[in-house]
Amino acid sequence: MDTLTSMRVFRLAVELKSFAAAARRLDMSPAMASKHVMHLERRLGSLLLNRTSRHLSLTESGATYFEHVRQWLDELDDVEAAVAQSTASPHGTLKLSVPVWMANPDFVGVLNDYRKRYPDVMFDVDLSGRFVNLVEEAFDLALRVTNPLSLGPALIARPIAPVTFHLVASPAYLRVAGEPSDARALASHTVLGYSMLPANNTLEVEGPRGLEALKFDPVLQTNNESLLRLAALEGMGLAFLPKVLVARDLEAGALVAVLTDYRFFGTKLYGVYRHRKYLSPKVRTFLDFLCDDARLR
Repeated sequence: MDTLTSMRVFRLAVELKSFAAAARRLDMSPAMASKHVMHLERRLGSLLLNRTSRHLSLTESGATYFEHVRQWLDELDDVEAAVAQSTASPHGTLKLSVPVWMANPDFVGVLNDYRKRYPDVMFDVDLSGRFVNLVEEAFDLALRVTNPLSLGPALIARPIAPVTFHLVASPAYLRVAGEPSDARALASHTVLGYSMLPANNTLEVEGPRGLEALKFDPVLQTNNESLLRLAALEGMGLAFLPKVLVARDLEAGALVAVLTDYRFFGTKLYGVYRHRKYLSPKVRTFLDFLCDDARLR
């Protein structure tokens, strides 16, 4: 039995807390995954995992072995990635976690154009909106609007593009309610709330008179930007939405940006990945592609 494969099985089983999950990731049966770990235990003469019908846990020896195996496998992957950068083109499945609002024509265009250049790369894209664990869930890359200082030492955040938000509404809504003239006027408007806003629905923004507080009572509250866009298109009210999500609606006149002399949510989109000396060709080239593409700005 191949000891290197056994080490990879052991590492995945510990990180995913399941032989079955590790087996699926490595395209083998759970019984074979268990045999690989048993092979290591026989080779070492020590029990590595405590097993129950529903749970895996490391023994004291297993914990020590796991830390060394993880570091050694990371170093091996780094060496292989360094060689691959000069000898191999990007290939394989690129597993991505992206914000819900990335489900838009421009981002799909980016994916399509990247695939035209690198046809051996396949995409597996998670749009659940949850904060995934890149290590335990084996994601290659996460696109996040985040504070990079909060990520910790195990992750790297590479800035990709500024994320601009607009306050938008449909022409039908504005014909009835009128266009707000300043931040204070929002108190008399119907607002669609984004769950990521402060709990008291007060937002500090930068306007012509400096910093101002926007206070509103939303008639709809959600963490899904796509739902907010659809509600705004239906004329339900004003919504704060990323420019990349509504750019085509604004061009077509289906939505109108209001309070355009105000700055909402000035932030950036980052590519977040595991701290590694060398990136795989698929991750490195996709990050470069995103940074060079103007459609995400």
